[in-house]
Amino acid sequence: MRKSTLIKVATQSILKNKMRTFLTMLGIVIGVAAVIVMVAVGYGAQTSIQQQIGALGTNMIMIMPGASNVGGVNQGAATFNRLTPADYEKLKRESLLLSAVSPVVFTNAQAISANGNWRTRINGVSTDYQIIRNWRTQSGTFFTEADLRSARKVAVLGQTVAAALFPDGDAVGQQVQLRDVPFTVIGVLERKGQNAGGNDADDIIIVPYTTASSRLSGWHRLGQIIASTSSPQDVLAAQEEIRGILREAHKLGEADDDDFTIRNQDEIAAAASNATQVMTLLLAAIASISLLVGGIGIMNIMLVSVTERTREIGIRMAIGARGSDVLTQFLVESVAISVMGGLIGVVLGFAGAALVGRFTGWSTATPPEAVLVAVGFSAAVGVFFGFYPARQAASLNPIQALRYE
Repeated sequence: MRKSTLIKVATQSILKNKMRTFLTMLGIVIGVAAVIVMVAVGYGAQTSIQQQIGALGTNMIMIMPGASNVGGVNQGAATFNRLTPADYEKLKRESLLLSAVSPVVFTNAQAISANGNWRTRINGVSTDYQIIRNWRTQSGTFFTEADLRSARKVAVLGQTVAAALFPDGDAVGQQVQLRDVPFTVIGVLERKGQNAGGNDADDIIIVPYTTASSRLSGWHRLGQIIASTSSPQDVLAAQEEIRGILREAHKLGEADDDDFTIRNQDEIAAAASNATQVMTLLLAAIASISLLVGGIGIMNIMLVSVTERTREIGIRMAIGARGSDVLTQFLVESVAISVMGGLIGVVLGFAGAALVGRFTGWSTATPPEAVLVAVGFSAAVGVFFGFYPARQAASLNPIQALRYE
């Protein structure tokens, strides 16, 4: 039997029982749509996290205090702080791979203006901080090296702080009091939004680290040193260079452990990506169960169809149709139902993902390969669950089939 004839006969059989065909493919439609929606939600979350991590800065490397050990008990990360401004200066002076380096002094304070007050975190940094974090000012300017050397009382506000302290106008040029110390606002940063940890990145005030150490924290240790390289390929080599410079600065012997910790964005991104990828696969696997249920529905309906069309099969085989022709005909019908259901499911899946994103505010994104896998899997379901009924039809005895009532 020619392929065109097979397709024509299969199409006529499918259209002959429209309601049964629709109910048969409904399981496939729901299954594919569910897979598309679940993958879109998971992939969207993964993309959102990667964007948030990327917003931290370009090729960023973080140097943090190490762990202390008291009486054989490890106190955990950042409990032994030996990072000093001298370490920052040595890295800036001796490093060949770092394009920018900035110390970070952490503190918190109640910021007070003429229009209100707001408790926020304060980061004391150098001018390189803006380069490392890729964080431009929306209005005003960032502080300069002259401000650092003179420990001037100038501040750059995040969007959240600026809106809280100066709701009625531009913050630039205004006065802000931090721990009884008056600061002049010289700039407002562009909006960053939520960071990878779920915190508001714009709820921050940036001041020169020299000012933060002498006027606000009173602590001459650094909470962190951040740096960046010119290209992602230099990050790992730069980490080893940093390790060597800091071990020399801290006079550590070959047998001594590092008293600092070095991390880069790739490690954070990989951990977050792995977590969301596992969740995406789990959601897709759960949604795929409905595809299997749909496949079982196809098999049941095709078995019923074989029984109903026993005499038709007998007539076809009596006038020369081979068993392989009958087998192919029923396989074409089951695959056609599965593929049509898969295509409808893809359309509903995209619509469902859009609705989820609209009503929940979640980021959704559907990778093209997910669509191909969903449609391909639906076709595979049609072949797998349609083969047994097709084989049953092909193995019928023509004489017994003709006698079937």
